[in-house]
Amino acid sequence: MRIAHLASAVVVLLLAACAVNPATGHKELSLVSEAQEVEMGRQGATETLRALQLIPDSSVQQYVRSVAMNLVGVAERPNLPWNFFVLDDAAVNAFAYPGGFIFITRGILTHMNSEAELAGVLGHEIGHVTARHTASQITKSQMAQAGLAVGSIISPTIRDLAGTASQGLGLLFLKFGRDAEYQADELGFRYMTKRSYDPRAMSSMFTMLQRQSGMGGGGRLPEWQSTHPDPENRVMRNDTRVASFAGRPDTMKLDRDRFIRTLDGMVFGEDPRQGYFAENAFLHPELRFRIAFPPGWRGQNQPASVSAISPNQDAIIGLSLAEATSPAEALRTFLGQQGIQPGGTSMNAVNGLAAATGEFTAQTQQGNIQGAVQYVQYERRLYQILAYTIPEKIQQYAPAFRQVLGSFAQLTDPAALNRQPMRLKLVRLPRDMTLDAFNRANPSAIPLAYLAVINGVEPAAMLKAGSWVKQVK
Repeated sequence: MRIAHLASAVVVLLLAACAVNPATGHKELSLVSEAQEVEMGRQGATETLRALQLIPDSSVQQYVRSVAMNLVGVAERPNLPWNFFVLDDAAVNAFAYPGGFIFITRGILTHMNSEAELAGVLGHEIGHVTARHTASQITKSQMAQAGLAVGSIISPTIRDLAGTASQGLGLLFLKFGRDAEYQADELGFRYMTKRSYDPRAMSSMFTMLQRQSGMGGGGRLPEWQSTHPDPENRVMRNDTRVASFAGRPDTMKLDRDRFIRTLDGMVFGEDPRQGYFAENAFLHPELRFRIAFPPGWRGQNQPASVSAISPNQDAIIGLSLAEATSPAEALRTFLGQQGIQPGGTSMNAVNGLAAATGEFTAQTQQGNIQGAVQYVQYERRLYQILAYTIPEKIQQYAPAFRQVLGSFAQLTDPAALNRQPMRLKLVRLPRDMTLDAFNRANPSAIPLAYLAVINGVEPAAMLKAGSWVKQVK
């Protein structure tokens, strides 16, 4: 009898959690409420904006937002707190947090060639939100982990999902499955055509993304292929939608000139002002510091840190900002943590900068690690340099650790301090010419094949007089 009551409770709770998806019209089970979606999205967006900068040109922000909100006007779930941001990042990507918080990078903008392409990408991301793909994926994960027991459904983990599931930036790396990607494509098609955008632009966008993926990426964010698993035949599927579309795509808008003119002067690729590697050294012109990592280690410049990992992936060194009133206070706090066994310490300056350095052994869930930590005060900022490996390798890596800890210094090289990024320049063609002829007359800092990709043409294409063509210099 008690078992029957529990089973009935399970059924009641599951039925209560079922709702009609506003974008698809299908009933689905969801253990995530709309309020929880919004809270997860707001948390993720807040952390993204804390870690990454927005593009400095407010007119570009306003333009992208105007295009996006026009699409939201024909989408489901209009009462969400929709917001759109253009990140100052070289990665070719766009991503959506649940609840209507959508980000697009300058990297993908510089690869687009019409407002219709922009509308296709924004529509796709809006589709992920309206179809509640994140909520669906979290629900499936929770069901798989916890089963259908009553205890799992009413547990604090589920009840407090908004505060625990997102882990902020972690949602950025959440991959949607093939069906969700196809569905977001279909919804993006729906929204852009309702606003009279030429849906063929979605095919040209997918084609560009396929071509760009082989060119190598950049930026602190993952590339499109990392967060959007690219199902086969997306171009073909969109072409099929176009063929069965009741309207006439040839009469619908691309708005190429209006879009492309917003790109004039935009940074292209990595921005060295945000820090860059020169061989084994990392230089930061804006923060005016340099640090030298061991030769042959693989460096990575991330939003909140710079790191390098050994060739055998058994040692790592990371640089990040710290919060404390002094290097000595920061060191005491670090060495005083539970699970850390302090070693020798030093308060010696590093290249004339106040510093505090300590050795340590720490217990982690994966086993013990051993290394050194250093805090350096420089221009009202406190930097942490953390170097560690497994205890068995500490003698091997100790010399490299010491070298890095002693290398943090003020950046004084005028060439490094004044290094500027590449930028897009628009050139209006005075006559018909091939892309190759254009490149000879207006040389770019990128290969001809890549120049063709960002202009949405083939390398052997003939360009028409009067058209705007992108140059990178």
